[in-house]
Amino acid sequence: MGMIDVGEKPIVRREAIAAGRLVLKTSTLDVIRGGGVRKGNPLPFAEAAAFTAAKQAHLLIPHCHQIPLDSVAVSFEIDDSGIQVYCVVAAHARTGVEMEALLGVAGALNTLWDMLKYLEKDPSGQYPETKITDIRVVKKLKGV
Repeated sequence: MGMIDVGEKPIVRREAIAAGRLVLKTSTLDVIRGGGVRKGNPLPFAEAAAFTAAKQAHLLIPHCHQIPLDSVAVSFEIDDSGIQVYCVVAAHARTGVEMEALLGVAGALNTLWDMLKYLEKDPSGQYPETKITDIRVVKKLKGV
C-alpha cells in the first residue's frame, strides 16, 4: 500500500482540463452582471481560489504526488442558469494533473457559492435552487 512509485516513469508534459457548474437564480446572475455583489466581483476571487486549490492537491488527497505545476488557467462562462468553470493545469511530471484540475474547479465553485450565498438563500435560509454540479475531467493530454 501507499503512494504509487512513479520514479521510473519519464518526465513528460501533462495537461488536464476540468469543468464544473454552479447553478444560480436568475436574480443572482443579474446582480453579478450588474457588478453589485457585496463582496466584490466574485470571478477574480474564484480564479485565485482555483490556483490555490490546484497547488495544494497533494495536501488534500493522500495519494497525490506533489507536482510542481507549470501553469493553471481558469475561465468562466456565465449563462442564463449559472456559471461554468474551466480549469486547465499543465506540468512536466511523471504523473498526471487531473486531481489538480478537479480541485481547481472545486475551489472556484465553492468560492463563488460563498460570495453569492446571501443572494441565493430563500426566506428560511435554505438554497433550493443553488447547486454545484458536473465536476469532471473534460480532457487529459500526455506528451504534448
